[in-house]
Amino acid sequence: MTKHFVIIGGGLVGSVLACFLAKRGHQVSVYERRADMRKAGYIGGRSINLALSNRGWAALDKIGMREKIEKISLPMSGRMVHNIDGTTAYIPYGKEGQAIYSVSRGDLNIELINEAERSAGVKFFFDEQCTHIDFDRNTVQLTNTVTQKVSTVTADHIFGADGAFSAVRYEMQKTPQFDFSQTYESYGYKELTIPAGPDGSWSIENNALHIWPRKSFMMIALPNIDGSFTCTLFTSHKGENSFDKLQTEQEVEDFFKTNFPTALKHIPNLKKDFFQNPTGALVTMRCFPWVYKNTVLIGDAAHAVVPFYGQGMNCGFEDVRILDEILETANENWEEAFDQYQHSRKPNADAIADLALYNYIEMRDLSAQPEFQLRLKIEKKIAAHFPKHFSTLYSMVTFDQVPYAEARKKAAEQSVLLDEIMRLDQIADRWESQLVIDMADSWIKSFKA
Repeated sequence: MTKHFVIIGGGLVGSVLACFLAKRGHQVSVYERRADMRKAGYIGGRSINLALSNRGWAALDKIGMREKIEKISLPMSGRMVHNIDGTTAYIPYGKEGQAIYSVSRGDLNIELINEAERSAGVKFFFDEQCTHIDFDRNTVQLTNTVTQKVSTVTADHIFGADGAFSAVRYEMQKTPQFDFSQTYESYGYKELTIPAGPDGSWSIENNALHIWPRKSFMMIALPNIDGSFTCTLFTSHKGENSFDKLQTEQEVEDFFKTNFPTALKHIPNLKKDFFQNPTGALVTMRCFPWVYKNTVLIGDAAHAVVPFYGQGMNCGFEDVRILDEILETANENWEEAFDQYQHSRKPNADAIADLALYNYIEMRDLSAQPEFQLRLKIEKKIAAHFPKHFSTLYSMVTFDQVPYAEARKKAAEQSVLLDEIMRLDQIADRWESQLVIDMADSWIKSFKA
């Protein structure tokens, strides 16, 4: 039976969800607070480029969008670590041929909106802000942000896909027994740009995610198809080496000369970017339940995470794909499907939130340490030798579809073995020896037993 769905939020997850629901034959209306970016243009300055990985591609494959998105994305097969002394170290993400893909948030969102409208018949309404939900009547009150006109729409089901500061979730917070927490990090971010060369070329390696780790802070750069890089500086709001200490152009220039000397020459508009672009905040949000009567939270509205594992969008896309698969097995019994969806996804959302917080420490501090780089080599060596019984955490999260909670559990178990190997005398000279393989084999057998 055809149903009418209202989706609040026309961002990435809302657009993908609209495609899935419409392809099931349902009527879908999307209401977005912002203006239509296809007409108004995408407003940058506070974005962190997206990294599409396996979970995201799996959802895009199901709506036939891989080919279009591949044309606007660039593969990044590893991290390029820039040390303070000017040396670099390249660390592959996975096996040969495996990569994550850098894509502009604005370009991706536009492609998804176009697909939803053209192929799936979804109707989008822009400049419409959700101001109230009547959960008993399945109605949404909307206020047009341009004309201030108030209207009401009715649906069979309502989805909140409106991001970390979701208006739908705010309405659900008023319902009985709704748990909610938000945790702001003590650090924030600032977007900067490495422009394309005069011939449209990239000034640094374009098939890598660049990291300048500096222990308590860092900068990253992701390539764009036009030859530019979107850079993001992550540091504390207050204290040493913080945004609070960067109030003048001279302070910013001195900070970059001291900490990012090799990058500075590639950022000609550093001062303009730094003071023009806002300082973004980073927050983790957790809540439950995700379903109240006929209203459902999805994506960041249900589980906003920090960006350091590159999984926020991928996790949101996986929400949609998993829900679609549950609907298939439940024969579109929506009440049953929604309940399965929230209980299956909640533990995994919590797991990737924890993993993302840890990965900031890994990126800003550990990634430049020779001992940590050696540990990664050993981890990959064991995974290559015992592919059925041992996987790197990064591969499980990024290149597989192992549930996040299961990946976290398995990685913690494997860490015991890696710790033991790293304690071996002269391991830097012995890591390629048969001893490491024998230790891994013994551990796997004992663990299986």
